[in-house]
Amino acid sequence: MKLPDVRDFNLDQKTVLLRIDTDLPFGDGQVKDDTRLVESLPTINHLLAKGARIIILGHLGRPKGKFTSGLSLKPIASRLEKLVGKEIPLMEDFSKTASLLNMLENLRFWSGEEENDLGFAKKLASLGDFYVNDSFATCHRQHASIVGLPKLLPHAAGLDLLEEMKVLSSVREEPKRPVVVVIGGVKKDKLDCLPGFLDWADLVLIGGKLVVYPEAKEAKSPKKKLADLGKTGEDITLESTIEFVEKIRQAGTIIWSGPLGKVEDGQFQASTRIFAEAVVSSKAFRIVGGGDTEAALTRFGLEGKMDFVSSGGGAMLEYLAYGDLPGLKALKEKETDD
Repeated sequence: MKLPDVRDFNLDQKTVLLRIDTDLPFGDGQVKDDTRLVESLPTINHLLAKGARIIILGHLGRPKGKFTSGLSLKPIASRLEKLVGKEIPLMEDFSKTASLLNMLENLRFWSGEEENDLGFAKKLASLGDFYVNDSFATCHRQHASIVGLPKLLPHAAGLDLLEEMKVLSSVREEPKRPVVVVIGGVKKDKLDCLPGFLDWADLVLIGGKLVVYPEAKEAKSPKKKLADLGKTGEDITLESTIEFVEKIRQAGTIIWSGPLGKVEDGQFQASTRIFAEAVVSSKAFRIVGGGDTEAALTRFGLEGKMDFVSSGGGAMLEYLAYGDLPGLKALKEKETDD
């Protein structure tokens, strides 16, 4: 997939609105994992080196259009300051700033973000001259900062987003077969990708809490296999775990998003750990995505042992299932005068 590349534009003395993924593992006012911020550093450093002023856009959690002190981006800005080595003032409104590097407060404090409100998108656009999307994990959202801004400003993809598309496009277009997709976790909207995967992949394995939803049970296909849950309903059975491991032994490509059990509780980690170790030992091309899956791998000491870790779970699944995302489509279009 060909996207406009931030490196192809002269951004000297321009103010760039940079959308990154700030929805980090977070608790007790502390950032638990700054991987997604680290992934944004190449784009930030590139823009600064080219003489641009940056206003970072991002969100945290689901404040539902209301200011929520516990979901302020202030701790995110503080962590990014340490990574970049520069002060990053937090902007609480749409007043322009003279600072070289800034961060706007949580976009979801304004209802217009998730509603993709044109008026809100215009307020954002008024802050800058150019828009860069470097947040693959939110490219499946029809939000103002993802699909609204590219209609109003010249735009490009950031370096991390370009790397995501380089790998995922290759897998989507020329996969090493058989392709085995493993979907777990609790987020029901992942099952929206099931029809696409049943058409494109060779086998789809479904675990975690997803197995209880009608969408998982009712999809009829010989390519689909549902795990059985244990008595507590918090982990799949050992028999299902062994069956899943057997299913991936002959895979040419493994795509995995979502734990198979409630891994944050130690007594329900068994299936996910066994399966993760089997994926690591596989000779297939191995892609994993999503914060919960990545956190599980870190917990098991298996981080860095996959071929590619996508910054997005839902976005990765939707792109591989259907070959495009709203945020990618927006970047491929020309800005308008709306």
